Amino acid sequence: MTHTIIIGAGPYGLSLAAHLKQKRVPFRIFGRPMDSWLSHMPQGMLLKSEGFASNLYDPGGDFTLRTFCAEKGIEYRDTGLPVRLDTFAAYGLAFRDRKVPELEDKTVVSIDRVPDGFQLTLEGGETVRSRKVVLAVGITHFEHVPESLAHLPAEFVSHSARHVEVEPFRGRSVIVIGAGASALDLAGLLHDAGAQVQLVARPQSLKFHGHSDQPRSWWQELRRPQSGLGPGWKNRFFADFPMAFHYLPEGLRLEAVRRALGPSGGWFAKDKVIGKVTLHLGCAAEGARIQDGRVLLRVVSQDGTKRELTADHVIAATGYKVDLQRLTFLSAETRAQVTTVNGAPALSSTFESSVPGLYFVGVAAANSFGPLMRFAYGAGFAARTVTKAVVKSLARDSVAMTAAVPVTTTK
Repeated sequence: MTHTIIIGAGPYGLSLAAHLKQKRVPFRIFGRPMDSWLSHMPQGMLLKSEGFASNLYDPGGDFTLRTFCAEKGIEYRDTGLPVRLDTFAAYGLAFRDRKVPELEDKTVVSIDRVPDGFQLTLEGGETVRSRKVVLAVGITHFEHVPESLAHLPAEFVSHSARHVEVEPFRGRSVIVIGAGASALDLAGLLHDAGAQVQLVARPQSLKFHGHSDQPRSWWQELRRPQSGLGPGWKNRFFADFPMAFHYLPEGLRLEAVRRALGPSGGWFAKDKVIGKVTLHLGCAAEGARIQDGRVLLRVVSQDGTKRELTADHVIAATGYKVDLQRLTFLSAETRAQVTTVNGAPALSSTFESSVPGLYFVGVAAANSFGPLMRFAYGAGFAARTVTKAVVKSLARDSVAMTAAVPVTTTK
């Protein structure tokens, strides 16, 4: 019986493991390190988050991205210099090596509740038990493809998370759907690789984060203070006060998560897209069919005008939608016992679900703690909060076990 098991080895899982280790909590952690970043994002991509907001978190804060880059001779700035995907992924692996060598690169295939906690079955048949389970599974289970495209065969439509390499699209025509960072980065990379790219997006205009090499004035800082989620007072609140966000009325929280930090790209993506990629803005995909080995995508503009676009392949860079039912390794009985709101687990102030001992961190916790949970910047808050709760639980369990031991006396 292990006290706590972490499933997932991205920024959230690794940061939590580092904190549990410092508190001497017995734990095991399973997962492929930095899997979302290594296996589900295109090579050559740049992170939208600034350097200072792209750390993993150990309790002492002594192994930051800045430290890693200094050790490896990689150029780094807190702001103004985009972080390369390969740099961030290598940093995550180095964090694993240095802070969480206990990580087991194994896949959990099932989780079932048992009287004293949970039983997990690993790929290969090994079973383990624990009192607590923390799901830090990231985004990879929650790919969202619009219903208008979902019926097409995989050879004609795919989610952006399926493309680590864009070179196979050289010389082919591709339609990318979306207006967020994934869509804009991928469209630019596809164009650079020699594909003929069209971008279909609902907004009438594309948004890119601003950038300036000039220092910000005190007035600019006052009007739009910097935060780990970008400038502005709302972003500052989301980034620095997730616990306060948790206590907002549910309807307000859900609306904030839906509307905040809408689709936009990094400032560096603008030159790769504007004037190079064919844009169909103010348009939505209404349906699609296959004809003569090509995709005919029917789009409708905001004024109701309809037309068909043709391509060899359509990539849906349409983001991720948390749905607990996608986590099929969690037994159906357990999933049915988890209270959800819009498909996501409803969590306590300690990230615990309605199933005692079952915790969710990362994007699955966004409805409870805000947009911060969609970014690596939120891993520190989640790690500290869950660790504090687990330590308290461990202390209670120890007291209970001591009280259960029969006392014998001799005369």
